[in-house]
Amino acid sequence: MKFRCERDVLVEALGSATRAVSTRGGALPVLSGVKAELKGDSLVLTGSDLDLTIQVSVTVAGEADGVAVLPARLAADIVRALEPGAVHVEVGESEARIASGRSHFGVRLLPADDFPRVADAPADEVTLDAGALVEALRQVVPAASHDDARPILTGVYMTAEADGLRLVATDSYRLAVRDLSGVSVLAEGQSVLVPSRALGELARLLGDAGEVSLRLGERDATFEAGEFAAGGGSGTGTRLTTRLIEGQFPNYRQLIPESSANRLTVGREPLLDALRRVKLLAREATPVRLSLGPDGVELSAVTQDVGQAEEGIDAKYEGAEMVIAFNPEYLADGVEAVEGDEVSLETTDALKPAVVRSVERGDYLYLLMPVRVS
Repeated sequence: MKFRCERDVLVEALGSATRAVSTRGGALPVLSGVKAELKGDSLVLTGSDLDLTIQVSVTVAGEADGVAVLPARLAADIVRALEPGAVHVEVGESEARIASGRSHFGVRLLPADDFPRVADAPADEVTLDAGALVEALRQVVPAASHDDARPILTGVYMTAEADGLRLVATDSYRLAVRDLSGVSVLAEGQSVLVPSRALGELARLLGDAGEVSLRLGERDATFEAGEFAAGGGSGTGTRLTTRLIEGQFPNYRQLIPESSANRLTVGREPLLDALRRVKLLAREATPVRLSLGPDGVELSAVTQDVGQAEEGIDAKYEGAEMVIAFNPEYLADGVEAVEGDEVSLETTDALKPAVVRSVERGDYLYLLMPVRVS
């Protein structure tokens, strides 16, 4: 295999494919590598940890077709360190030679025959607006759990609704629900559970893509953006394939209150700014208290032997005066995810889940459990 490619193009492609490379010490050694396959002027780079696979195709100046597996992190670091300009890559039987200007590197290869084969994606596909999907993922993915002991909660539940697609995630302390109206990805009554890690990587990969295609198999989901060229030809694009999570997602609907007696309406940015300042004193899992009353809302945090912080914000409040406390990071995540200038915080009492929504839009909901304080 032999080709020439601009450094910045190769850096970006290697960086994207390497994000799926296995970091688990007990995994197959070849999974620490990135597979490079050249056909004509089309180079496809593949990284995988068996659960997640990212493939990137770029157009290069190809001279000799071939397949090789390079140590992923090392190859990415070498190419990134080179001076801007053309990078020459030539692969022999056991070594890849990477050169640019006066810089020359020889890198030992991993056995290409050991690299897992990427399953073919189903033929049926649906096309989504990439920008709308990225926005929805930004709002929902942070609420998913990172605890592998409860794999069901590490996924984003995608289910067909009457007017489109619904995305749901929870870590049992908070719940995010986002509706994408007019999106017909799933059949009526159908649902899938997609790993949140894969969807987080997808949001990064889509960048400024206009559209993304989705192909759903029985056990896998494949997302594709750009002009992905897997079998030769030319084009620059990305394909992400992830295993679906098996199991029953919790009944999240029963957690969402039908109505709330108390409602705070406040500017999104002023609340976020105040949260960022007050949580500087919320150390060691200290919650932030919100004192709700007719004069607005006052945020406070007290950490023993460190200090305290208080800040008031103008707001509209309807309901009984109360003090309710939250994990400041979780509350900030929910407020930050809301679109629009104003957010509402709806509560029943200081011990029941609170709901954060946009005042201007009804397609997103963030439910948050309060923290019990004395």
